[in-house]
Amino acid sequence: MNGETLYSIGDLARRTGLTVKAIRFYADTGIVPPTDRTPAGYRRYGADAVARIELVRTLRELGIDLATIRKVMDRELTLTDVATAHAEALDVQIRVLRQRRAVLSAVAWRDSTPQEMELMNQLARLSEAERQCLIDDFLDAVFDGLRGHPAFAAVTRSLTPELPDDPETEQIEAWIGLAELLQDQDFRATLHGMAKDLAADRAPDDATGLPRILAEAVRARVTPALQAGVEPESAQAEPIVNALALHYAHILGPRTPHDAPALYRRLADHLEQMNDLRRDQYLSLLAVVNGWPAPESLAPALTWCVAALRTRIPQR
Repeated sequence: MNGETLYSIGDLARRTGLTVKAIRFYADTGIVPPTDRTPAGYRRYGADAVARIELVRTLRELGIDLATIRKVMDRELTLTDVATAHAEALDVQIRVLRQRRAVLSAVAWRDSTPQEMELMNQLARLSEAERQCLIDDFLDAVFDGLRGHPAFAAVTRSLTPELPDDPETEQIEAWIGLAELLQDQDFRATLHGMAKDLAADRAPDDATGLPRILAEAVRARVTPALQAGVEPESAQAEPIVNALALHYAHILGPRTPHDAPALYRRLADHLEQMNDLRRDQYLSLLAVVNGWPAPESLAPALTWCVAALRTRIPQR
């Protein structure tokens, strides 16, 4: 054998850390055949057998079956082809495991019934086309009759969940919660009412410096008051309430009620409709699904505004 050093099966076992039985099995299946045999029939292995065994052991640890390993050794398949195929298969398994973990976590957190668990499992396993159909149906209900309004192209995009191809467990959990809200008929009706009001919130540009959308005006005016600890019933709240009422009157235009109490009452009713906890829940879940920064809740500002307005409306 041209002076090549040959090893007995025991030597090879000691060099590779495998058992004699394992090496004999690989030899019998043709994966690591012996280089030669002694006159007495004992197997002898060359230096390349050590490298082959190390490769076999690595591939087995990665979960690759013996039939595929045999093809790699016989050069029927390239290592690149095998690695690519198995990496893709593992990607599928990982996605399935993430879905299962997300469902089980949601079940445990919610103390769900078997029926609720089945629903969550179905929602987690929806295909991309099925998810899009559910989203489109929801948005069609929310913006029914309003699609042509210039305000809603950006709003629609801002409400659209886009679950990535390889989502994290947290994104799947968020999608399950979001999908349940997408099917909530009462929530759809509430958002549709908000959308109709928003269609009237596009005031023309003016010199007041106030935001053109009511929600933006509430956030801009009330957040500093909340941070400063201003009570909605206090005198310090008066200029904030007046500014918001003027802004709302500007939005309403000719429809503005003639007296302040009527305007306050209408604005308070409008803000109460906006102050739906499901809205904040939807936006929070949407941020997780889309990988956006967590949104700041508008609920505290809306609650403050409604209280400030109600205390300034004379009792009938």
